[in-house]
Amino acid sequence: MAAAAPSDTSAPHIPVLLPSILKAVAPVTGVWLDGTFGAGGYTRGLLEAGADKVIAVDRDPLAFEMAADWSGQYGARLVQQQGVFSKMDTFGTDLDGVVLDLGVSSMQLDLAERGFSFMRDGPLDMRMSQNGVSAADIVNDAAEETLANILFHYGEERASRRIAKAIVRERALDPITTTLRLASIIEGCLPRAKPGQSHPATRSFQALRIAVNNEYGELFQGLMAAERALAPGGKLAVVTFHSVEDRMVKRFLTARAGAGGNANRYAPQIEQDPPAFTLKSRKAVAADAAEIAANPRARSAKLRVAERTDAPAQEIDAKAIGMPMVKEV
Repeated sequence: MAAAAPSDTSAPHIPVLLPSILKAVAPVTGVWLDGTFGAGGYTRGLLEAGADKVIAVDRDPLAFEMAADWSGQYGARLVQQQGVFSKMDTFGTDLDGVVLDLGVSSMQLDLAERGFSFMRDGPLDMRMSQNGVSAADIVNDAAEETLANILFHYGEERASRRIAKAIVRERALDPITTTLRLASIIEGCLPRAKPGQSHPATRSFQALRIAVNNEYGELFQGLMAAERALAPGGKLAVVTFHSVEDRMVKRFLTARAGAGGNANRYAPQIEQDPPAFTLKSRKAVAADAAEIAANPRARSAKLRVAERTDAPAQEIDAKAIGMPMVKEV
């Protein structure tokens, strides 16, 4: 079957919560970095709102190919940089703002040959950068316990051990190399989805995608890179789509804003680093009913925004912000 063609790349792509971001960080001026360029929606929004320049970062070369027919209109105001946002402080410093959209790109899901979707048959790939270890490598080579841990910790899949056992049994008969075969194996381990429920393979495919692309490690390193890259007064806006990522962002910003508080009011005061951020709000911003109706993908999105202080950047422990970790067996 031929791959589905990407949608018209000349039409503006409006990502979720863009109006909320622009409102929270207004006025938009100076140099910004869009760490998840994708189809260019945030980058365009920032440029049109008044940013002098946007450094657009993406690990997927397809993102820049798709932008070729419109990126030239912004001239030197748009700088395209292939790479990972965990290294954003090597692409720009003293930034006025950083924006990250942690949702998987629709352009990746729409292309069967990229192997992200359980709805289209294609090679079991899932590599955003199009190089390195693929989902097929993990599915066919990882130990059963490692597979189960990936599915549980990265996808919050409660049937992780049952699914891992089935994968190991099936790959012994023939290597698992396509998305639909893997989806079929997972479906055989779980009850049939009721109307309105997500596909049985949703959590497992999410887990494998996260493992292939080291998404939690990228987020952890990316948050610290943003702290290093932002100038005093610079804004950090992060949009997440599931609870683990939101928890990591929330705990990072809370810790770096010095807003964690003391667990015991009678205990000696613990000396903390000077706050590196001030929180725009303790509560995440969610999409309103109108946006959800227009774009159902926005239903699970959460936006958190903070402003950089002039305190020195510091390291933080991954465990302190709830980053899931899988030990290979």
